[in-house]
Amino acid sequence: MAMDLVRAALAAVEPAAAVREHVRRDGDILTIDRRAYDLREIDHIYMVGAGKAAAPMAQAIEEIVGDRLADGVISVRYGQTVPLRRVRTIQAGHPIPDDRSVEAAQSILDLCARAGRRDFILALISGGGSALMVAPILGVTLADKRRLTNQLLRSGATITEINAVRKHLSRVKGGGLVRAAAPAEVCGLILSDVVGSPIDTIASGPTAPDQTSFADARAALESHGLLGQVPSSIQAHLDAGIRGDVPETPKTGDPIFQRVHNVVVGSNEIAARALARRAQSRGLNTLLLTTFVEGEAREAGTFLGAVAREVAMTGTPVARPACVIVSGETTVTVRGRGRGGRAQEFALAAASKIADLADTHVIAFTTDGVDGPTDVAGAMVDGTTMARAGQIGLSASAALADNDSYTFFERLGDHIKTGPTNTNVADVMFALVL
Repeated sequence: MAMDLVRAALAAVEPAAAVREHVRRDGDILTIDRRAYDLREIDHIYMVGAGKAAAPMAQAIEEIVGDRLADGVISVRYGQTVPLRRVRTIQAGHPIPDDRSVEAAQSILDLCARAGRRDFILALISGGGSALMVAPILGVTLADKRRLTNQLLRSGATITEINAVRKHLSRVKGGGLVRAAAPAEVCGLILSDVVGSPIDTIASGPTAPDQTSFADARAALESHGLLGQVPSSIQAHLDAGIRGDVPETPKTGDPIFQRVHNVVVGSNEIAARALARRAQSRGLNTLLLTTFVEGEAREAGTFLGAVAREVAMTGTPVARPACVIVSGETTVTVRGRGRGGRAQEFALAAASKIADLADTHVIAFTTDGVDGPTDVAGAMVDGTTMARAGQIGLSASAALADNDSYTFFERLGDHIKTGPTNTNVADVMFALVL
C-alpha cells in the first residue's frame, strides 16, 4: 500500500502533465493559465529552462507550440534527458555546479539577449535550477561558487538563505534572466520545490523580482558561522554591495517586469493532496496535517513518529486505519561522515517513536527520487525497525550522530527506490497506522 501512495503523489506532479494542465494552443491563440497570446503578434517564440523537471516540461511545450518554437536551450542534471526536436539540452552538475552549469547559463543568457520586443520567451523553471544554471558575477569563479554551495548545503541553511546568497553572486538568478531578455515578453512556467511556492525563491528566482538584499545574503552566512570561511571574493562582493558600490538585484517595480507572467504549474501541495485522495480511496481515515514542514529533518521525523504513536495508542487526531500526511522541505546539518539525505534522516528519527507498535509505519521520500548524494528516494520504517536493527548490530542513534542513514537502511533493505523521476516538488512524508 505504501508504494501505491508514493506513486499517486508522483503521478500528480509529473512535469509534462503539469504543463499541459496550464498551456494549450488553438490555432493562432496560445493560452497559458487563462491568459491568451495571439501568435500573429509574436515574431519568435524561444524556450529556455533549467532544473530537474526541465526536460519533460520542454517536451510538452514542443508538442503544444509545435513549429512556432524558433529555438531553445535547457539545462538538466546528468542523465535526466528526454528526446527533443527543437531544443538543445545541456547536462550539468547538481547539487554542486560544474563547467557545464556555466555553459548552460551563458547559452540561456545569449538566447535571451537575441529576443526583441515582438518575441516571446517561455522560461521553464524547476528545483535544481540554481545549480544547473550558473553565471557568476565578475570576480567570482566557479570554484568559489562550488566551495560556497558545499559549505551552505552542509551548514543547515534553509533554501531561502541559500538562494539569497546565490542571487547576489549571479547574472541570471534574482531576476537576471528577465533583465537579459528585456524588452521581450516572458512567461515563467514553474514547478515549485519550495514550501509555499514563493516564485522569487524557486531556482533562485530567475524570472522574479528579488525580495532579498546584499545584507540578507551576508546575514545568512553569518548566522551559520560561515563568515571568514567562504571564498574571500564572495565576502568582498557582498560587502561592496552593502556599501552601495555594486548595484542591487532588480526589485518589485522595476520596469523590466512589466511584461513578465509567472505560473506555478506544480507544487508539493499538489503531490500531498493526490496522496491523500489515494489514501481515502483505499479506505484510510486521512489527515493532511501540513504542507509547510521545514527545519531539521530529524526533528520533523521525531514529530511525525510521535503523531503516529498517538494514533496507534489513542486513536487521535484520527482513528485507525489512518494516514497522516506532512510535506515540505527539511534540512540536515551535517556533523558526521556518513551518507544520507533529509528523507532518510527523517525516517530514521521517526523509527524510535514507533518502536514495537504493530501495523505502524512512517514513510519519507523526495519527489525527485534522489535523496541527498544517494541513489534512493527515501526510506520507510515500522514498529519492527529498531528490533531488526539491533539484531544485526545497528544503532539508530549512532547512525543519526554520523549522518549515516543510508548505510542503516541499506543493511535493513528498507530504502525507497524510484530512480530519478524528472520532477521535483520537495518532499512528502506520511504515517500509516493500519
